[in-house]
Amino acid sequence: MSKNIIIRTEREADFSAVYEINCKAFGTSEESLLVDKLRKSGIPLISLVSELDDKLVGHILFSQAHIISENSRIEIMALAPMAVLPEYQGQSIGSRLVKHGLDRCNQNDFKAVAVLGHPEYYPRFGFEPSRNLNISCSYDVPEEVFMIMELKRGFLKNVAGQVEYHKLFNELA
Repeated sequence: MSKNIIIRTEREADFSAVYEINCKAFGTSEESLLVDKLRKSGIPLISLVSELDDKLVGHILFSQAHIISENSRIEIMALAPMAVLPEYQGQSIGSRLVKHGLDRCNQNDFKAVAVLGHPEYYPRFGFEPSRNLNISCSYDVPEEVFMIMELKRGFLKNVAGQVEYHKLFNELA
């Protein structure tokens, strides 16, 4: 089945299907509403969908975030949310969305990506605990669930600070 999956850039015609995918995957409309608001915010976004036989079955969003320190403000991307319809989970659709999304971030010259997610899932793509890089999350979350990945090797070598997501994420916190 996976060879029939197409990963592509989200289009305006996809918005309602993406809303439903996020609602069904998370069991709430919070992430769906966040995606809608982030689209309207004007910040840099990478939004991809997975399509199977002309049906949208997954979605991933990367949005601009920053690592803030005493002396700097470094732009990175934040992966959130990533959703696959429940009946299609466990079929590598999410993995393909993550890989394509990271590739797109890299192509758009972003140097690092942060994620707040499952510590058993995201390391397979190259994410590591952010504490290993002296970077923390602005939210009060367990250390092991906040991870970061360098897309450009050594980009975070001399960086320390706290990742701040777009203010719209505060509505979820």
